[in-house]
Amino acid sequence: MSHDERELARTQREHWQRTYDQNPGMYGAAPSEPAVHAAAAFRAAGAREVLELGAGHGRDALYFAREGFSVLATDFSPVGLAQLRAAAEARQVAGRVTTAVHDVRQPLPPAAASVDAVFAHMLLCMALSTEEIHALVAEVRRVLRPGGVFVYTVRHTGDAHYGAGIGHGDDTWEHGGFAVHFFSRELVEALGAGWRSVDVHPFEEGELPRRLWRITQVLPG
Repeated sequence: MSHDERELARTQREHWQRTYDQNPGMYGAAPSEPAVHAAAAFRAAGAREVLELGAGHGRDALYFAREGFSVLATDFSPVGLAQLRAAAEARQVAGRVTTAVHDVRQPLPPAAASVDAVFAHMLLCMALSTEEIHALVAEVRRVLRPGGVFVYTVRHTGDAHYGAGIGHGDDTWEHGGFAVHFFSRELVEALGAGWRSVDVHPFEEGELPRRLWRITQVLPG
């Protein structure tokens, strides 16, 4: 990681910490649409355990727990995860939710072939380099059991904020303090190499609206 990449990672971590601290439960309690889709896909695959990357304050992790899954929720923000744990206690699903402070630039916590399903809503399009994104998807592949399902979402190069704000190179642009790595279709296809049942579903979210892809892919059994 270059000096500039380390500095961007540091400032983004601090920015998210402040954001969660100043805006508790900022995304609300309702699950995201991709989480609802993912729960159905996970259930169809017989999954019982879900690893969520970039769980934040936990609206999707809590939904998975309410749906009966055991969830390991990771994020690099201790503030966000503290809010998640408090909400899990309040909603009486704490027994199905475990949290871990973790930066996805490091190896994922689970052992190899130990996880049924992985979910990441807009985590892969944070301030990660293309090299780091490939390494992360390789880690997801390592921890998933054969037949495991990976559902992730990313903002893409058709988004209104692509090319706006502060450019950091590598298709990464910072707008309003948030740095986003906007995905090209070529990057999605490269990340899907060696997986099966790769599905790319376009959707929009938020007031801008943000333009995203929801990708569902299965590790060959």
